[in-house]
This record gives sequence, C-alpha cells and structure tokens, in this order.
Amino acid sequence: MGTITRTFANNITTSGVFKPTAFNNASFDNVTAVPSGAVEGGNMVLLSTQTASGDASISFTTGIDSTYKEYMFVLNNIHPANDGPDFTFNLSTDGGSNYNVTKTTTFFWSGHDEASTDPVLEYRPTQDLAQSTAYQEIGSSVGNDNDQSCSGTLTLFQPSSTTYVKHFITDINSYYSFNSSINSKVAGYANTTSAINAVDFKFASGNIDAGTIQMFGIL
Repeated sequence: MGTITRTFANNITTSGVFKPTAFNNASFDNVTAVPSGAVEGGNMVLLSTQTASGDASISFTTGIDSTYKEYMFVLNNIHPANDGPDFTFNLSTDGGSNYNVTKTTTFFWSGHDEASTDPVLEYRPTQDLAQSTAYQEIGSSVGNDNDQSCSGTLTLFQPSSTTYVKHFITDINSYYSFNSSINSKVAGYANTTSAINAVDFKFASGNIDAGTIQMFGIL
C-alpha cells in the first residue's frame, strides 16, 4: 500500500466516514458544504423529552437502539411528592415489560450542609449493588420543599451490544431533605449481553411530582 493510499485509509472509519483528523485548514479552502453524516463527530441529538406531573415513574421505551454509541439522560429539577426518598433507575431488555436487569455498581458521594456543620466525602457500600436486579439509587434523600429537587445525568454506553455488558455512569446533585447539597456518583454495568432497550426512573417511595428528563443520542 502506497503512502498516499495508506494515509487516506487511516483517515476513514470502518463505516466509510471521514474522521475529524482527515481535515485541516488547507483542506477546507475550496469546500463550500459538507454533506450531513460525512464527517465523524460527537454531536448530541435530542431524541425525547418527558415531563412528570404526579407520575409513579418516567420510562423511555422507544428510541434506544444501535443508532447511537451512547445515550445520555439529563435530569432537570426532579421533585418528589414525598420528603426524602432516593431517586432510582433500572434497565430493561424487553421493551419495558420488566425492569430487572442484573447490575453491579459502586456508589460515592460528597456533601455539605447549609450550616457548614456536617461535610461528608465517602464511598457508600450500602448503596452498591452486587449482581442485583433491584433499582439503583442515584439521587439521595431528595427533599420535597418547594425549592428542593435533584438534577444531573445518566450515561449509558453501547446499550445495543450483544457481545459486551452495558456500562453506565451517573452524576446527580440532590437538595438533601436535611438542607444539604449531596452529589452522588454511581458507576457500574448491567451484566447482560442482551440489548438494553428501555430505562425507567422513579423515587423509592411516592410519585415524581415535577421535573423533566431528556434523552440524547451521542454519535
């Protein structure tokens, strides 16, 4: 393979799309437009938005497929009906008929209260799951005062793979029921080689009084 051919091949993905490294300032001198999808990128595409209003849960049962490498769920001001429940999630391989995927996780949190008397930074083994089908806590003891809620993200990687387990990472900040800021970080994997095709969010007790969750696909 010649040098020119090899250089050209190294700048194209296996699906025939140009990598960003294939372009530089000089290569764009005479380009007036690039066709949609011709350049590999990392764009976030909004796929779905759900708004809660006294709902038992928020479920995403469509749109999770092999189209995207990653799916990010952005939680905006999730407000509980009850005071102090944990916010949780689970996964499904059957379109949401059952949310019972086996998971192994690790849970870490940091916090600081308004009175500056109870700072915390610790690994929380009691919030871990070890080969469990239970819902995973991701937001801790969220208060239900009018100004209290939790917000953050959950990222799910390669959910449609039928070869590998499915990794996920969450980063949620909660207005703790005892007037503290609690940042909870959870990471883990769904121990299944079946495709994940639905995600469910709910509080451990009581309804989701208000809030929105957006699902983005990341190329």
